[in-house]
Amino acid sequence: MTRFQLATLVACLLGGTSLGAADKPVKVFILAGQSNMEGQGFIKADPQRNGGKGSLEHLTKDPATADKFKHLLTKDGKWAVRDDVWIHYLDRKGKLTVGFGVKDDRIGPELGFGCVVGDAFEEPVLIIKLAWGGKSLGKDFRPPSAGGEVGPFYTEVVKRTKAVLGDLKKEFPEFDDRGYELAGFGWHQGWNDRINQAFVDEYEKNMANFIRDVRKELGAEKLPFVIAETGMTGPDEKHPRALALMKAQAAVAEQKEFQGNVAFVGTRAFWRKEDVSPTKQGYHWNSNAETYYLIGEAMGRAMKTLCEKKPAK
Repeated sequence: MTRFQLATLVACLLGGTSLGAADKPVKVFILAGQSNMEGQGFIKADPQRNGGKGSLEHLTKDPATADKFKHLLTKDGKWAVRDDVWIHYLDRKGKLTVGFGVKDDRIGPELGFGCVVGDAFEEPVLIIKLAWGGKSLGKDFRPPSAGGEVGPFYTEVVKRTKAVLGDLKKEFPEFDDRGYELAGFGWHQGWNDRINQAFVDEYEKNMANFIRDVRKELGAEKLPFVIAETGMTGPDEKHPRALALMKAQAAVAEQKEFQGNVAFVGTRAFWRKEDVSPTKQGYHWNSNAETYYLIGEAMGRAMKTLCEKKPAK
């Protein structure tokens, strides 16, 4: 039984008395980015895809990883559904489980992230996931403060977030009138910038402006922000443009105004090679479900730390 369930049960047993998380606002986290935030990690172990290696199903059965991922299964071996974490992803929504990747046969960082923050907070959690493939920060997500034409997908992130939060009771009737707290923002993006030198050169500036502008638009001055490294191809990456972009991502969190409220999460250690993965799509982390789960888990842990340091205002 989760802490959210327990608090609700106690409240009911006490005749509706408000207690613990039973009347607290929903914790809302936004996860945004491009195709690797959409999520390309395969769920099913397809024998035609490298014997099923790198799929979520394989991870739950392989003795080397089964203990790590056993919480994703029910006692009868079905995929578990969180009863304390909800997700709204463009045209899909519901309680968090597998299948909220780019297609319903994939996962993205939302699964690992949701497991961490769901366990961390007594309140129910809502993840608003906003991701589209092939989008750059330099153009598509370009924030107003960067100058030039505002990116249409920057506008979409703000508009869609406000739309969900503005109609929360209709979107999720189970939340009733408890309201919400905008608790954090997670970002995993970068491929379409790291293949463009001009976008690499301005990435740190654009990312800093993106954070400032999103906070202003959503009325959360110190909204915790986690940036996950675009670390596909792993520790052996040598291309100067790729290395420069990852350095720029890390540098954002080191800026004085962002210390303590922005975190950078390294991801290169989560790279899994082709021989243990479903595909050879390096730009999609070889479609390895373990990688996507670990990225989300690391983002969740970083977010938990930021939330403990300083709440959003």
